[in-house]
Amino acid sequence: MIRMGQRIGGVTGRVMVCDKKLHKTHLYLLCAEIRLALKQQTMTQNTKVTALIMAGKRSGALDPLAANAGVAQKCVVPVLGIPMVERVVKQVAACDRVGAIRIVAHEADEIAALPAIAPLIAEGRLTFAEGKFNLVDSVFSGAEGAEFPLLITTADNCLVTPEGYAEFIGKCLATDAGAAAGLARKEDVMAADPQGQAKFYEFKDGGFSNCNMYWIGGPKALGAAEIMRGGGQFVKFPSRIIKAFGLMNLIRFRLGNGAKEKLFEQVSKRFGIKLVPVELSDGHYAIDVDNQRTFDVTEKILKRREGELSE
Repeated sequence: MIRMGQRIGGVTGRVMVCDKKLHKTHLYLLCAEIRLALKQQTMTQNTKVTALIMAGKRSGALDPLAANAGVAQKCVVPVLGIPMVERVVKQVAACDRVGAIRIVAHEADEIAALPAIAPLIAEGRLTFAEGKFNLVDSVFSGAEGAEFPLLITTADNCLVTPEGYAEFIGKCLATDAGAAAGLARKEDVMAADPQGQAKFYEFKDGGFSNCNMYWIGGPKALGAAEIMRGGGQFVKFPSRIIKAFGLMNLIRFRLGNGAKEKLFEQVSKRFGIKLVPVELSDGHYAIDVDNQRTFDVTEKILKRREGELSE
């Protein structure tokens, strides 16, 4: 006998009471529904994603941080003694939801020789894709021939942990997202470090910051990458929202009079896919190494974090 609300194999049964009067067809349909739900749950738990780590050069110019460090590309700038791309690869590789890893870069040889990266290449888990001088074209390059879904992150995302990537992947799968972007609440980012982010996206439901974590669920959803064709950074360059989202969404965004879900819903209609805002639990994930200020903040947080681990 199946009672109201009873959980069967981790799946809540349909609200009904089964007794002698229940037709066998209803029982058959209920069992079929439970089997399907369990199958979908198992598939979600077992899904391995391909990670794209964007490590290219912006417009081909030498980044100021790279110039200060005396290296040829930003992604190998040492952060607390370890090249930032190496830090990111170690965290991504330690996430049990990630299978294959691709680094999208202009100068792969220097990256390939790094201590944490060379073994992953040798075992066939990590490969390289050619970087382009446009973020969208670099994503297309990285996605070519890859198995979906794709997790996209950046080589300067030094504070995201394996648990952070797992949280993002799990929420994307749970919402059946065609494409998604990871966001952190303003209060969480400020709690991580008041200097970590200078600007936030303001919505009706609060302020948020981008975590440089993106999701592409399948080949059709690659069209969502066109949102970044102008270079992203919509807080700094609001005019780019017009090209990506349309004028009315720019107005809503600037006035802060709509929830983030509403904006993503409108963009979903524009691109014909389900675009989801994924709210993450840790404000550290929104702090990347973008300039000298965030470089200093990142090193400060890493010193504290690594000091705690050594105690």
